[in-house]
Amino acid sequence: MSRILIIDDSLFQRRVISAPLQKAGYEICEAVNGVDGLEKIHTNSPDLIVLDILMPGKTGLDVLKELKEEGNTIPVIMLTSDVQESTREECLSLGARAFVNKPVRAEEILKVIAPLINQPS
Repeated sequence: MSRILIIDDSLFQRRVISAPLQKAGYEICEAVNGVDGLEKIHTNSPDLIVLDILMPGKTGLDVLKELKEEGNTIPVIMLTSDVQESTREECLSLGARAFVNKPVRAEEILKVIAPLINQPS
C-alpha cells in the first residue's frame, strides 16, 4: 500500500484530501505544518507528499528547499488557492511535480497522484 503524507495547516483541508485517498486505498499520514512535515518525511518514508504552499512558520517552499538540499526524490504535489507564475516556476525548480488547486476535488487529486506514485523516484 502506498503511503501519502499530507502537509497542510488546515485540518479541514487535510480531511478533504485524505478521505478520497483513503477510499482509493492509500495509507495517509498527516502533518500540521512544515516542521512537522519534515519530521514525518524522515520517520514515515512516504511514497508521495501533498504540500500546501502557504503555511505559517515553515512554508511549502521552505520544505521543498530542504528536500532538494537533502537530495530527496519523493514526488511532491503542491496545493494552492492561487499561485503566481513565478511561485509555480520556483516550486518546479525545487522539484515539485504537480499542482492541485484548492478547493481540492477528489477526482482531480486522484488523477494527479496516480501516475506519480507508480513512478520510481
